[in-house]
Amino acid sequence: MGVLRTRSMGVLRTKSVEQSIADTDEPEYRLRRNLTALDLTVFGVGVIIGAGIFTLTGRAAATIAGPAIVLSFVVSAVCCGLAALCYAEFASTVPVSGSAYTFSYASLGEIIAWIIGWDLLLELMLGASVVAQGWSTYAVVLLDSLGITWPAALGPGGAVDVLAMLLVAVLATLITIGIKESMRVNLVLVAVKIFIVLFVIIAGIGFINPANYSPFIPPAAGGGAAVEHWYQQPLIQAAFGLEPTAFGVAGIFTGAALVFFAYIGFDVVATTAEEARNPQRDLPIGILGSLLICTILYGAVALVITGMLKYDQIDPKAALASAFTTLGKPGYATLISAGAVAGLTTVVLTLLIGASRVVFAMSRDHLLPPVLSKVHPRFKTPYVITIVIGVITMLVAGLTPIGRLEEMVNIGTLTAFILVSVGVVVLRRTRPELPRAFRVPWSPVVPIASALICLYLTLNLSLETWFRFLIWMALGFAIYAFYGYRRSRLATGETLVEMRSAHR
Repeated sequence: MGVLRTRSMGVLRTKSVEQSIADTDEPEYRLRRNLTALDLTVFGVGVIIGAGIFTLTGRAAATIAGPAIVLSFVVSAVCCGLAALCYAEFASTVPVSGSAYTFSYASLGEIIAWIIGWDLLLELMLGASVVAQGWSTYAVVLLDSLGITWPAALGPGGAVDVLAMLLVAVLATLITIGIKESMRVNLVLVAVKIFIVLFVIIAGIGFINPANYSPFIPPAAGGGAAVEHWYQQPLIQAAFGLEPTAFGVAGIFTGAALVFFAYIGFDVVATTAEEARNPQRDLPIGILGSLLICTILYGAVALVITGMLKYDQIDPKAALASAFTTLGKPGYATLISAGAVAGLTTVVLTLLIGASRVVFAMSRDHLLPPVLSKVHPRFKTPYVITIVIGVITMLVAGLTPIGRLEEMVNIGTLTAFILVSVGVVVLRRTRPELPRAFRVPWSPVVPIASALICLYLTLNLSLETWFRFLIWMALGFAIYAFYGYRRSRLATGETLVEMRSAHR
């Protein structure tokens, strides 16, 4: 006999928390629970510290905010911190794969869950592609320093970025073999990465010139590299007819919307809920712990890099390594490049895991073809979707000049954060009796503040990012209308138990 679920035929039909948890116990969809609080914290740190600290910090300081980029990191950290509290409550209440997608299915309804799942897919897959290309850039720099010349046509900016494709292929294979094995590799690489970040902070302190911090907030300037074309200006400037500017107070918030990419990752911890040994306790620790560690490290690195060089002399492409080269320490630059290679590897690994778990949850609910959620009989991993996502990410990373598309990752994530924050308030009202191992303090004030701050940051993203996002969402709505709406398990009223019986 199947577990009862909501059978409303509307797009706002919800899947009960009890049903979501019951689905995780079905043998053919069961994942192995191997992850501890330490694993989850390392997992979060592994993806958070990566592209943002090695690439975005320099570009945002040089072209958008100057030394005030430190304040941009603080604004983003506050935004992520509030959202992290909401994620922690949801993850401890609904310990199921899918992160914000699953949370929204239980509180806001199917259409909202689909939107979030589609957003998360954009965030995770495109994010993995963007970071794989950044990894390729640093890998070529490292190879050059070791006397190895990589063919330009097969590297970053060439006809095919073979290095980026190889990285994705190796990591997708590792993820298919097992989540615990992936975490062991991640633990080693995260240790290397944190060592490099601490090295940058400690070594860079000796090169700080306090004069470089003046002016701390550079005066606003019309135009600038950040707004070379009209469609690159933030939406809030276009909406109110403001003159496009770089720097100034507005530059702090524009910078916050950009470096937000550097914090993406703590939410990916929630996608592994079904693989945590004690999700009610370990997930909040992993989410909040990883965010706190990374916020401290980001602030320190931002202060060091803007103190070592005048903001307009920072190399936007490889700020940390180039800063030491400029100051006559090329050996330090080589070490930092090696750390970047290790660091960006963990980011791609974690984003691929997150993407596969989100699609796994959507496929199990039949919003996407159920074949995608098949679990390997030996490895106990969703191998079909891992292979599919690996191939797509390889092609995007290897054949597409992504450029400014990291902002697409930001808008997808911020949209998910907004809906998760709203979902906490809704679920508190609709299901107050649910056991919650972690509760957001001062609810509903904190969740509402989280949603509003995230919304404000989306308005600081560029018009071109919004145009691309609307196209992506239109595609998602079309898929839901023609496939998911009629075939989801809530639409058919079919449970996993009934499905297995029918196939016997």
